[in-house]
Amino acid sequence: METVLRTLTVVGGPVVVALTVGWATDDLLRRADARHSETPLWGLLRRCRTPLLIVLLTALFRAFYRLLPFVRLREHDEALGQVLTLGLIGAGAWLVVRITAATVEASYAKYAAAQRDAARLRRVRTQVTLIMRIVTAVVGVVAVAAMLLTFPDLRAVGTSMLASAGVIGIVAGIAAQSTLGNLFAGFQIAFGDMVRIGDTVVVNGEWGVIDEVTLTFLTVRTWDERRITMPVSYFTSQPFENWSRGGAQMTGTVFFHLDHRAPVPEIRERLREILRECPAWDGRDWGLAVTDTTPSTMEVRALMTAKDANDIWSVRVTVREQIIRWLTEQHPYALPRINTATAVPPPRTARPNSLIKDGRVPRTGRG
Repeated sequence: METVLRTLTVVGGPVVVALTVGWATDDLLRRADARHSETPLWGLLRRCRTPLLIVLLTALFRAFYRLLPFVRLREHDEALGQVLTLGLIGAGAWLVVRITAATVEASYAKYAAAQRDAARLRRVRTQVTLIMRIVTAVVGVVAVAAMLLTFPDLRAVGTSMLASAGVIGIVAGIAAQSTLGNLFAGFQIAFGDMVRIGDTVVVNGEWGVIDEVTLTFLTVRTWDERRITMPVSYFTSQPFENWSRGGAQMTGTVFFHLDHRAPVPEIRERLREILRECPAWDGRDWGLAVTDTTPSTMEVRALMTAKDANDIWSVRVTVREQIIRWLTEQHPYALPRINTATAVPPPRTARPNSLIKDGRVPRTGRG
């Protein structure tokens, strides 16, 4: 009976304590979130319930598992303690990452609520994302190092590795040159404000929006929902178009090849009517001009503006569609056409060939 009671106490006690502390902490965070609705920090910290419970359970089991009345368990006392220690280190690292992520995300949400500049928000969001990845990587490396140091045999290995750190560093630097290049390029992109999450870019002829930025690669979401993954070093070594740099406003053009008889003033007036009815046009500027001519057609350029790349695409396709339809219905003669005519044979020679006599061509030379 004593064995059963001790087992229940040693096993059930930590579970009850951990659940009680976890419930009390979650209740405090819930009340704080309801009381301070201006900041999302307390609500975000509630995501730490699971790693907090694991930390509490592992720590309590690590402290009291030796009280279990099992002889066979005592034979594996060192191995069980090692497993619990590793679990405690891993759960602690998980908890630190969750708390850091909640704090950073709450700070960004508070900053975004007070900031009206979309470009600055995208820049801060990119930096925050990369900072969180760096923190996660650092915490992970420290956790793994702490786990390795719990093994006595690996301490000697670590000492010998430190003695040859210079040679290993040189070899690793040469072997991971491209990786290190991408790593430093990620820092340059994050804090150099070259490209940000949400920017509209054109890369290798593909138009898209920056969807994700990491320390080593960058993802561009194209207009047809494809994802192009590229190393971040590309954006520090190759030219690319950033349509969101310095402001998202854009100017677009639509070119028409029309007959020389096309009524340009009427087309200009129709363009103004179309833009007035188009919600994507921002009203900043517009125009229509003849920019070139060929022997059979003339080139007419329609110009319009919009607040961003998505709206300028909508304005362009709207103008192109409605101008062509209007010309087809109202001025079909203005559309380009291919002029064809019957081939005229060359005129007959007025005087006969002097070399032809009596219908015979005289022979030249001998034979």
